[in-house]
Amino acid sequence: MSNTPPRFKRLVIVSDAWHPQVNGVVRTLGNTKASLEAIGFEVILITPDQFRSMPCPSYPEIRLALTGSKTIGQKIMSLQPDALHIATEGPLGWAARRAALRNGWQFTTAFHTRFPEYVNARTGIPVSWLYALFRRFHAPSAAVLAPTQAIIDDLKHWRFENVTYWTRGVDHKIFFPRVAQTEMPRKDNPVFVYVGRLAVEKNIEAFLRLDLPGEKWVAGEGPMEADLKRRYPGVRWIGVLPQPELAEVYSRADVFVFPSLTDTFGLVMVEAMACGLPVAAYPVAGPLDVVGHSAAGVLDHDLRRACLACLEIPRSVALAHAASFTWANASSQFARALVPFNPSKSLDKGEVHELCT
Repeated sequence: MSNTPPRFKRLVIVSDAWHPQVNGVVRTLGNTKASLEAIGFEVILITPDQFRSMPCPSYPEIRLALTGSKTIGQKIMSLQPDALHIATEGPLGWAARRAALRNGWQFTTAFHTRFPEYVNARTGIPVSWLYALFRRFHAPSAAVLAPTQAIIDDLKHWRFENVTYWTRGVDHKIFFPRVAQTEMPRKDNPVFVYVGRLAVEKNIEAFLRLDLPGEKWVAGEGPMEADLKRRYPGVRWIGVLPQPELAEVYSRADVFVFPSLTDTFGLVMVEAMACGLPVAAYPVAGPLDVVGHSAAGVLDHDLRRACLACLEIPRSVALAHAASFTWANASSQFARALVPFNPSKSLDKGEVHELCT
């Protein structure tokens, strides 16, 4: 990404996901903000903590903003952005979308999370109905940013338009091997670790049920936490950690296990590889793009077989593959997708492309 400060100066991002939430969306937006600011963008977020809010049903740690499109529209207009990005399909996202359509503003959106599959798993609402709703949300967007080619293909299958590739990165100043490691994962009492939400959509029990040697560690929290702790007392439950401490947990483990079948990317896989862990996962969207044929992990419909095979992968292979993921590259893709907020007053998109390459 160019070091020249862009004339496409002020970016407003509207997101229903932000601190104190701990998830991939928050981490992605935080790192994107920092990367863009490093080259001269001013990035302003509109998030639930700026409004009255209520806890999300079954996810009390997630707050849903209680406000309308008029208020959001006034707030956006007062910030005088050069570009607008609506990051999530929650209450703030819908309110910002309505305000943009009412005022003739251009904007981009992103598909971070497979909410149709998540909601279906919890409620039984048909996935096709939910994708129709999400397609309506994203239809006016000048570019729908998606993190992998598999997700792009899925969205096109569901008749989404203007879908654009936006990868993810990893902060290599935080995620690196923090303890002395053997080149090969330990076969004597190895540690298999999972990091993520403790929720039904993460399919974590596919990992917890496995008959594996050594130890199982789990870092995260969520609605299934109490029940899982009761049913799997032999697991080491670590909870939610600051990123430097999480990097140390990765570094002390031997294999990272990613049992999800529905993630759009799986940022934790890249963080784990950056700390020297091979990845065991199913051959589904997310792992197929992040790990793929890199030899930095094993993708198998038999997750136990994948876990055991990862004990034969040198840590250096995982480290080398993780090095290809940087936030500078990811944020360059994001910046090139931006469009002028007000076409009559803002910078031409082609000029942004030149400044950010």
